[in-house]
Formats: sequence, structure tokens, C-alpha cells
Amino acid sequence: MHLFDSLPGLAPGLLAAVAVVFLLAGLAKGVVGMGLPTISMALLALFMAPAQAAALLVVPSLVTNLWQARPLSTLMPLLRRIGPMQLGVCAGTLAGAAVFGAPAGAWGAVALGAALLAYAAWGLFGTPRALPPRSEAWLGPCVGLLTGAITALTGVFVVPAVPYLQSLALDKDALIQAMGVSFTVSTVALAAGLWLNGSYGAGAAGASFAMLGPALLGMAAGQRLRRTLSPRMFRLCFMASLAALGAYQVIEGLGF
Repeated sequence: MHLFDSLPGLAPGLLAAVAVVFLLAGLAKGVVGMGLPTISMALLALFMAPAQAAALLVVPSLVTNLWQARPLSTLMPLLRRIGPMQLGVCAGTLAGAAVFGAPAGAWGAVALGAALLAYAAWGLFGTPRALPPRSEAWLGPCVGLLTGAITALTGVFVVPAVPYLQSLALDKDALIQAMGVSFTVSTVALAAGLWLNGSYGAGAAGASFAMLGPALLGMAAGQRLRRTLSPRMFRLCFMASLAALGAYQVIEGLGF
């Protein structure tokens, strides 16, 4: 059986294009600490079903985010603070998978485009505000539930998780680690949701594993690039590109 036989509609000739997508997504993650699943879903959804794209990103996303969730010495204190949010992510993703099924169809593309537009708009124009600590106990699980539902519907798990994490007044290293933890939990929950809907088996896992190499190569290059490129300029280009891709997905999904 060919590596991609379990993902109908993905011809072997598209392997190089898929690898380039993960190379670019890894590059973005290496520079700004996020973007691998978002860019992967946005670009892959241009030529395959969202459920196929979501299945492919599981292993690269899991491994790169586990790497980002280090160091272990600061992990437990962080988990005590954002743990309720992660429980909400799991519950929201699994509930969303049961209600929506695997990401698919025109409305899946519209939802993905809307999520990308919302995230890009926040990244370009939003100003994170520090939340009072007393609100974290109830707001964290709510943000997690909503993030999980969006993850199940679109395969993208940055909205509203990242804006919330940025509002916790964490220092730069703690914020990068918190995003790694949150993205890791979301990836595992997404894989479970895809498996429950029959979209993630051994073949899909193998195809996803094959994309780990390009993603890690891109991430390493991005970390090198981060030393010479202005993060502000890169983030501006990154968000503008996501907005364009999101608009395309909405227009295409609605049939305009």
C-alpha cells in the first residue's frame, strides 16, 4: 500500500507540494513560535479536503510543539495555571468531533477561512490586555471549549487560545512554552477526534510522519532566520498572508 493510499484524492505526484507546505509552515513556526498547523491547513485546503489536511498535520504538529513545551523545570507551574483551559480544549474538541464530524465540505472551508481571518485581524490590529487573575478560573475553560470546537470544525487551534494566552502577562519564554503546551494538547485531541470519525488510521499516521522531516527542517531554518529578520516585519507579512488565504477560503466555500 502506498503511503498516501489511506488519504483518498491525494495523488502521489502531490507529495512534493505537500512537503513544501510543511517546510514553509515549519519556517514560520521557527521564526514566531506558532503557525505550523494554521499555515498547513490554509495551504493544504487549497487542494485537498480539510479532513485530509488535518490528518497530515498531526505528527509534525505534535513533535514540534512537544519540543516547544520545554523546559520541564517550568512546566508544572505553568500547567497549574493553564490546565483548566487544556481540559476545556479536550472536551470541546471531542464534543465538536461528535457533533460536526471530521472537517470537510464547503462549510468546513468557510469556517476555516473565518477562523484565519479572525486570527489575522487580531494579529494585525488586536492589543492583548492583561486579565485579572481571578477571571482565569472560569475564563480559561470557556476559552478552551471554544478553541476545541473550532479545532474540531476547522483543524486550526489558535483562536481564541493564543489571544487568551497572550493576555496572561507571561514573559516571552513562558508564553512560547504555554503555546507549545496548548498546541500539543490540541493536536492530541484533534487526532482523537479524527480517529473517532474514521479519518485517522495507521496509513494517515504514516503519511503524517513522512511530513515530519520537512517541518523540522523548516523549523530549524526559521530559528536561524529569526536571528537576522525583524520579527515584527515577519509577523506583519505572516498575518497579511493568512488574511488573504482566509478570504479565499470563505469566498470559495460560499461559491462566489
